[in-house]
This record gives sequence, C-alpha cells and structure tokens, in this order.
Amino acid sequence: MAIKVGVQLYSVRDDCKRDLPYTLAEVAKIGYAGVEFAGYYDYDAATLRKMLDENGLECCGTHIGLDALLGDNLQRTLEFHATLKCPYLIVPGLPPERTASRDAWLETAQIFNEIAEKIKPHGFRTGYHNHWIEFQPFENGELPWDVFFSHTSPDVIMQIDTGNALHGGAHAAPFVRKYPGRALTVHCKEFSSTNNSAVIGEGEVQWADFFDACETVGGTQWYIVEQETYAHTPLETIQLCFEAMKRMGKV
Repeated sequence: MAIKVGVQLYSVRDDCKRDLPYTLAEVAKIGYAGVEFAGYYDYDAATLRKMLDENGLECCGTHIGLDALLGDNLQRTLEFHATLKCPYLIVPGLPPERTASRDAWLETAQIFNEIAEKIKPHGFRTGYHNHWIEFQPFENGELPWDVFFSHTSPDVIMQIDTGNALHGGAHAAPFVRKYPGRALTVHCKEFSSTNNSAVIGEGEVQWADFFDACETVGGTQWYIVEQETYAHTPLETIQLCFEAMKRMGKV
C-alpha cells in the first residue's frame, strides 16, 4: 500500500487561526491527502469532520497533550476523536519532570503502555513525537529515545521527526530500522545547519535512506510534512515541501 502524504497543521497555524475552512481548502488544493491537527480552533469534532470531508481530506492524527489521555479526560478525548475519525493520538512533547532522568523516561514509558492498552479496543493508537533532547545521551551513553522505545509496547507509535532528530545529532533512518513496525506516522522536516528556513530537499536530512527505512521495515502509513520556519508564506512553504515530496516520488 502506498504511503500517503499529509501535513501537520502547525505548519500553517496562523492561517488556521485566521480562517480554518479556507486553509483546509488550500491544503487540499496543493494535493495533500490528509492533515494532522495541533489544536482545534474552537470547532467541535463534527464540524471539523465535515470540513475535512468537503475537501476530501483524511485525518492522519493529532498532536495532543499527555494530560488529555489520563484520568477523567480520556473518555472525552476518545469521544471527540472518534467523531473526527482520528485514529492516532500523538503526544508531541512532555513536561521536564517526565524527561529529567532515565528513571523518569522509564516511568513515562509505563504510562504510555497503559494508555495504549486502554485505547486499543476503541480503535486508537497513541505515540510520541521527538524534539532534539531525546538524542542527547545520558551519562551512561544511552539515548532517551532508546530508553523510551525499548520499554514501550509495539502499540506505542514512534513518530520520529527527521529535522528534530538531526538537530539533536541523529539521523532518523537507523531508528526506524531499530524499531521495526513502529513508525506508522513520521514527520518529514528538513534540517540545515546553514539555512534555518530550508524546505524539504534543501538541507542535510538523508531522505533516500529515511524513505527506504520507512518503506521496508517502518510500517509507515503516513509521511507528514511539517515546517516551522519560513522563507515564504506558510502556505507557499508547504506547497514547496509537497513539490519536493513529488520530485522524490512520494506523491
């Protein structure tokens, strides 16, 4: 099955805030197959789903705080995302106390295992998305990323972000291979040490190796483009990223 190409709406967050229906229509016009949310701009789930349907867009996930997956919040979160038809509930970052030490990462891994087990019967998956600290080794040489993913169940998605990983000093492909079948959705983000606004194909990410890992062992279903810095308008920037994905044969 061909891997679909979506976009993380954080890439066009100001546009979304200003006019979400227009922005979704523009995203669809560019050619993206789906969107990953990072906030809902005061819309309810049914309205969001209608907007996606009108534009032929799938929901390829959401970025959501860990607290929304804990305690009394969990049921509300599942109901909202069932209406939205959003199967992947990805945590995009953690408070310092959850990442301050190896032991903290181990405790966090256990929390994710428990969430994954609770939501699986309802058709959902949770996962974790990296920044750069996950690739800064502890004193014993271990990486937080490895501590976390070697202690989480295969039901916890490894949403590796190529640009953030490289910012932390690591190429993404070896981790996709190290944890086969875990990279259901991945973030395609460029990193350049000389150009802060580089779009996909203009930096140091080893795209061919990354795509090969995703397509052979990663179990990847979605390439999700994300861009946080801009040499053009955000919508023009995600169009340039889409065109780069097209040139590399991913669309």
